[in-house]
Amino acid sequence: MLVALSALAACSAGPSTRPVIAVHGEGDDTSVATVPSGPREVPPLENYESAGLSWSSCTDSTKARLGDTAPASGHEYECGRLTVRLDVPSRPGRGSLGLSLLRVGTGGSPLVVVGDADGEPGTLTAARLAASLPPSVLSTFTLIGVDRRGTGMSDGVQCVPDVARVGILEADPGAEDQDDLVDAYTLASRECVLDLENRLTAVDSWRASADLEQLREALGVAHLNGIGVGEGSRVLSLYASRYPDRIGRMVFDGAPDPTLDVSAVAETQAVAAQETFAAFEKDCVLRGCPLGAAASDRFTALLGSLRNRPVRGDDFDLTPGTATVAVLAGLADRPRWPALADALVAAEGGDGTKLSAFVNPLLLDNEEDPPWLDAGIVTGCNDTTTRIPPERVAGLAEDWNTKHPLFGAYFARKLLMCGPFPVPQPVKPPKLVGAPPIVVLTTATDPVTPRVGSERAAQALPAGIVVGWQGGGHGALGRSACATTAAEEFLVNAKVPSSGTVCPP
Repeated sequence: MLVALSALAACSAGPSTRPVIAVHGEGDDTSVATVPSGPREVPPLENYESAGLSWSSCTDSTKARLGDTAPASGHEYECGRLTVRLDVPSRPGRGSLGLSLLRVGTGGSPLVVVGDADGEPGTLTAARLAASLPPSVLSTFTLIGVDRRGTGMSDGVQCVPDVARVGILEADPGAEDQDDLVDAYTLASRECVLDLENRLTAVDSWRASADLEQLREALGVAHLNGIGVGEGSRVLSLYASRYPDRIGRMVFDGAPDPTLDVSAVAETQAVAAQETFAAFEKDCVLRGCPLGAAASDRFTALLGSLRNRPVRGDDFDLTPGTATVAVLAGLADRPRWPALADALVAAEGGDGTKLSAFVNPLLLDNEEDPPWLDAGIVTGCNDTTTRIPPERVAGLAEDWNTKHPLFGAYFARKLLMCGPFPVPQPVKPPKLVGAPPIVVLTTATDPVTPRVGSERAAQALPAGIVVGWQGGGHGALGRSACATTAAEEFLVNAKVPSSGTVCPP
């Protein structure tokens, strides 16, 4: 089971008759907080202070980090830095590392933004959200994006050798032999252990949640308001479990399934990715895109062609592996579906530049951001004690390739990732049995945090409220007007939506 999710898996969906005791980890504030069980009222908003933080303009550098996909907005950005406890298992409460922060908006209350460990850093996610959220959110709150530990411009993780990084992503999901992929993950593990030393085991969601508590203290507010994007919702869930008396207004935009083990999660992602591709194909037909109604067949044919003749590139080749990763990245980013269709057509003609662009952030430095792949691997392997042997993975790959032909083998082979990495010490988060309402946005076809899993995450909360968007891609906030309005009303006006609300495509 995913250790970092064990708190949610053990939660009661109904009220308890006993109060919960907030148990703090070593190195945290050791005060004990008794909070009522069951649902609680939405906390009031509070103005923040930043006497312990120093901010400076970073508008130009942020736009450079966002690159060609920077949203059109007139917002100004300011950046800051927070020093937090490293808190490695062997030295609890000791050591330090730096977190990079970005703020945007004019509101008096802070609204922290936490993103996926293997995706865009939280500072950039906050900058994008500022361009898509209603004005009332930006006048009520100041968005504070956090590059969670190991990511972005925080003390980032960049320990995987280039050859291993490329080998991992270029690996053919349909190959009969998986030895090369095992070797690449083994090399990644060896070098990360050597490079990071004792810091390796401190890059996880458990300690990222403690970082948010130190941020709350630095902001001088009694409650933490937050938006968790995808796997960032896990960090906020852990925060809620550890500091139940400090939960503010929280929105989870997609949330990982807390009830399944790692192999079951991987299979649900394979299913969701195939469903998302079907939605992408339908969108292609409606838009009259060059792929037409045969997007699935043409993608399969492209993989076969690349298997025989990869398209050479400067930093990596376009292979069945990198093409699959590129398509998954494109499917997750709904606004880029037209660009993904164009990239697939270009790749059919031998031009892999456009499709490779979807993979670049995982493999290459972008301004001051390290490759996303490294932090995703380290965090993912520190968040679970499960290690699946290669022979078991081979059997799953064969089975899932039949059941889920587009992406089944890819997600099965991804289970090899943590095999060579050290097994972390188990963490037992306290149960969350009392909390104010938390809004969980789901997306009908989300290849990263599938809808069913996000619904289970909401059910595991004492007062989880589900708002479902019948759209596609990773996340609904800022993409569905209906879901965004529901989040706005909750965050700004404390108006809790009806759980089970369905938003049209």
